[in-house]
Amino acid sequence: MWAFVQGMDLSPLYDGIRAVEGRAGRPAIDPLILVALWLYATIEGVGSARALARLCQQHNAYRWLCGGVSVNYHTLADFRVAHTQFLDQQLTISVATLEQEGLVQMKRVAQDGMRIRASAGAASFRRKPALEELLADAEEQLAILRRELDEDPSATSKREQAAKLRAVQERKERVEEALRNLPEVEAKKKAKDRVKARVSTTDPEARVMKMADGGFRPAFNAQFATDTESQVIVGVEVINEGSDQGQMKPMLEQIVERYEQVPAEYLVDGGFANHDAIEYASERGSTVYAPVPKPKDATRDPHARLPTDSNDIGDWRERMGTEEAKSIYKDRAATAECVNAIARNRGLQQFRVRSRRKVKTVLLWYALAHNMMRGLALRLQGGAQPNCAMA
Repeated sequence: MWAFVQGMDLSPLYDGIRAVEGRAGRPAIDPLILVALWLYATIEGVGSARALARLCQQHNAYRWLCGGVSVNYHTLADFRVAHTQFLDQQLTISVATLEQEGLVQMKRVAQDGMRIRASAGAASFRRKPALEELLADAEEQLAILRRELDEDPSATSKREQAAKLRAVQERKERVEEALRNLPEVEAKKKAKDRVKARVSTTDPEARVMKMADGGFRPAFNAQFATDTESQVIVGVEVINEGSDQGQMKPMLEQIVERYEQVPAEYLVDGGFANHDAIEYASERGSTVYAPVPKPKDATRDPHARLPTDSNDIGDWRERMGTEEAKSIYKDRAATAECVNAIARNRGLQQFRVRSRRKVKTVLLWYALAHNMMRGLALRLQGGAQPNCAMA
């Protein structure tokens, strides 16, 4: 782990440190240590900053990575979600490095989504009247606190004053964010049901989704695109919709932007496939393998072209009726769902952070840790010596 992190280009993290030698300020913890700790914690299924801080005191592996440097949970928690762009770049670099070594071909890519419980309770979802009432209450409490501080500044310590103000201000901001998200939720409902639209005051961007066990809970929909041959993650996204419909094209666009290439074959389940995405992929030279929907007319062959089909859609229908296509499509479950299961086994059962940006950052940690382990396994399988450098 340490050798792997030493091979990473951490200059963007070092550039952000303001307390440097020769200037005032407390010495910062080396980002090398923090990156190594979170990658190792991710592999070990440790998703809590408090739990990681305890391990840094009690577990020899984490103590070794710290090298005598003291870390606290607040620093660990802040660092984990503060560098989304850096982690996103490292994901691209990790895949590009494996491509250069011939370990990733990007010939066949599978995409799958999984719903992961959000850090919000079902009781935190409120309708518009309740949200407006909560906002008015928070504004009133904020005004009372400020008035009390103006009248008698010495009544409480500065730390207590700041804590009280911060708590009320954060509550007010969360309710305001919930109200801003409400129109989006209302727009997805029928006109008669829009008054029933609810948004969480804990995590306004979380949505109630149907989970794998059939229950409904606040969650996010995590999307991974995986190279089927190597099982390396090549794309990451997070949405707050329970359906995967329409998510194939954005992921393909992301892959093109990252690697300037399109997979020769793209595998998705029936929830992803729509005509626009299939035509987009075909125009760029990618062959889509996705189940054809069952026709309403049971007597019609689902794999026969329709008069209204474009050439790309008609080719897709006919292709999915062949034995070769059915055999290729089996790779989707064997790879994409396998990667999802590995993430679950590493503790990705519920997010401990809030907001889509922070949730995506956590997913990038999982993708980077996963690719590190896959890279090591692929090099060993090929008889090569492990190469820990990423660039």
